[in-house]
This record gives sequence, C-alpha cells and structure tokens, in this order.
Amino acid sequence: MQLPDFSVERDAMAHGYDRIAGVDEVGRGPLAGPVMAAAVILDPNHLPDGLNDSKKLSAKRRNALLEHISAHADVGIGEASVEEIDTHNILRASHIAMMRAIRALPEAPDYVLIDGNMIPRGLNLPSSALVKGDSRSISIAAASIVAKIRRDHVMQTLAQHHPGYGWETNAGYPTKCHKQAMENLGVTPHHRRSFKPVHNILCREKNITS
Repeated sequence: MQLPDFSVERDAMAHGYDRIAGVDEVGRGPLAGPVMAAAVILDPNHLPDGLNDSKKLSAKRRNALLEHISAHADVGIGEASVEEIDTHNILRASHIAMMRAIRALPEAPDYVLIDGNMIPRGLNLPSSALVKGDSRSISIAAASIVAKIRRDHVMQTLAQHHPGYGWETNAGYPTKCHKQAMENLGVTPHHRRSFKPVHNILCREKNITS
C-alpha cells in the first residue's frame, strides 16, 4: 500500500514557502451533525510515521497519531453547522469549515494544500487543490485524522442527548439503523433537512398532519 508522503510539501518549500498547511474535511455524507475541517502544519523535523487517510486507519492508530500531531504540529479546527449546510449546500459548508480551520491556526500558513478539486472561495493565500490529497500528502492526511476524531467526538456527545440513532457508532452516516431510527423516532434538530432521506420523512410527516 502506497502511503502519502511529504513530497508535495517539499516541492512548495523548494519554491520558497515555509509553513505548508494541509486541509481536509470530514462529514460530507452524514444525515446529521456538522461538517468538520482541520488545518495542520507539520514540523518537517518531526514527521509522524504511518500517516494515512483517516478512513484507512484503526481508531487506535488514529488516536496515537493525533498525540504526535498535537505535540509537534500547528493545528486549526473549524466546523460548519447543520443550519449552514442546509442554508448553503454541503460543498459550500465544507469550504466554510475549511476556511475557519485555516484561520484557527496559531500562525497563518504561507501555502495551503486543499483536499479535493476546488479552492475554497475567499482563500487568498497561495494554494493547490489535490484530488485524493489525503492519500498523497501527509499534511492533508494529518488534517483528515484530526477532523475525523473531533467530529466523532461531537457525534458521540450528541448521541447521549439523542439516544437510539446510533450516532456513537455511525457518526450520523445513513446506515440502516440510523434511517430506521429516523422513521421510528423522527427527525432531530441535528438532522440535515436539505438531505433527501431527511427531507422525505419531513414531507411525509407534514402530509400526515395536514
């Protein structure tokens, strides 16, 4: 398995950039909860071993890497709320979360690597968009780990207030259990009303009560 490396960052450094931030988001697909983004500037002298796309790592490995990242890197975290997702759309909300993560860094980067094929609107720093960036750049992979762990924690907390939807294990993704719970228990304020499965249930409920 080919792991992401630091070559994209080293290329940017060869062009005179010093603080290279990798940025990724987590949570575009769920039916509930915010979309979370992280921006990470790694220390070239303390690069963690085994960094990879967060989806390809065990929870134990992600947590171990998070400890290293927190100790040796600059980290910024941003999120966009369910209301913002429903107001704008999930892509725009993802970019809003990314911009907040970049602004949350202790010191501004001078180059930004964005996971995906689009640069967020309003990002006025030198930047590149990398398709499948979390499998190419370890800075983006690090950001994906930070964002996933933070979002999973948010969903576990919400699950305590809204039991029955399985958010502590499905993180709000449209699993069979989650969709069945929406049918049985209804839609919560944390569900994304602009997403079709949620919208369809709300429309049925409206038709029944009207």
